[in-house]
Amino acid sequence: MIIPTNAMDINRLEEEFYREACQTAREKLRQALEAYDLKLLESRDKEKYRTTDLRETVLKTRMGDVEYRRRQYKTVEDGKTVYVYLLDMAIGEQVVGHFSQSMAETIAEANCEMSYRHSAQTISETTGQNISHTTAWKVTQALGERANNQELEDAKRAAESKGRGQVEVPLLFEEQDGVWLNLQGDDRKTRGSSIEMKVAIAYSGTVKTGAKRYNLTGKVACANFEGINQFSRRKDGVIASYYNVDEIQHHVLNGDGASWIRRSVTDETIYQLDTFHRNQAIFKYIKDADARKNIFKLLYSKQIDLMFDVIDAYANSTDDPLVEKSYRELESYFQNNRDGLILYKRRCVDLPEPPEGVVYRRCGAMESNIFSLIGRRMKRRRTNWSINGGNNMARLLTLKATKRIKEAVSGLLPEKFEQIVQTPLSAAQSPNRVGKGYNGFAHAAIPPSQKWMKDIFALKPIH
Repeated sequence: MIIPTNAMDINRLEEEFYREACQTAREKLRQALEAYDLKLLESRDKEKYRTTDLRETVLKTRMGDVEYRRRQYKTVEDGKTVYVYLLDMAIGEQVVGHFSQSMAETIAEANCEMSYRHSAQTISETTGQNISHTTAWKVTQALGERANNQELEDAKRAAESKGRGQVEVPLLFEEQDGVWLNLQGDDRKTRGSSIEMKVAIAYSGTVKTGAKRYNLTGKVACANFEGINQFSRRKDGVIASYYNVDEIQHHVLNGDGASWIRRSVTDETIYQLDTFHRNQAIFKYIKDADARKNIFKLLYSKQIDLMFDVIDAYANSTDDPLVEKSYRELESYFQNNRDGLILYKRRCVDLPEPPEGVVYRRCGAMESNIFSLIGRRMKRRRTNWSINGGNNMARLLTLKATKRIKEAVSGLLPEKFEQIVQTPLSAAQSPNRVGKGYNGFAHAAIPPSQKWMKDIFALKPIH
């Protein structure tokens, strides 16, 4: 390290000290891993695992690449001779491919806030690790595919009334809306320049966090480009993965009246037309101030039949065809959502008492969630998406918003994490497959049903 003689350069010193600290930390982690590998050697079942030799590998961490050696063992499984690494098996749940779990989580979090290129640049500048934008993209695709598999499994379980959710609440709120996103590549040619992404959130109420501020509690979310029926099943699965739906006494659904949202309405659902869109429609279609005032008055006094009669009378009393058309459009919009015009709290429903600390407020959180969940990352900077890439990013964003990224990262690993070599490597093969930067997962057998694992496990060190 060079100490400046004339003036102290804090930035240079910071970089030097950080580099030295990372180097020291990498060396200590290498020693710890190799020491633990030696402990496994001494405590193993010597009849089952016979040591062969030492092989090098790399672990990509926040401090940088940690190169270390671990022992390979020969054993028999299902009558076949295989070669395994006990150290890999021991630390498997904390490693995603060659990335430490914390490193993979850091990349995922950064991808949710900025472009892949900017994410890779930021991580490379603020950690001891150097990654490319392609690596950042691959992490998102792998996590997105893993989340998709889990959501499809949860949807199947929910359809069979076997949801894994444990949280019990008397009242569940659900809100849905859509956001239009630009497409790219072949998807743009076949599906058009843009497509609506469906978004749904569910929560058990709100908690007061400030004088006039409330946060949603128990929020779960999902988003996808898929069709109405598929999305409805996916949404039900996400809810059932967290909540015990059998214990829900009342289910309130808030939406803007779109046909795909109304498909979620059942006999047990209390449907409510979003108040923002409801009131916006009155101001949009009715220009006469007195007419607006009368319609609002009848709406708030729950005189719905009389309100429709008044709208019809206004439409019949005008000689302007454009004004009449506006009244008819409002009438049609309200008729299609007639069962949701009155707020859930103002209906004759015996609502349960909220849990301690929870407040049941009016719905209307979806507009801000559309921005915070999807819009902020996927609409700004004129971004374009493929169908698959957009779905994967949306899943990552909903996981981040519901604080479940750590769960998704750890869930990337197969139940039995170990590198298995069916035949010993020859001396000629070893330089290509073993040594500095070797990614064993790219050569390990991947089950056909787990193709998503190939992307994350195929990530190579960036030099």
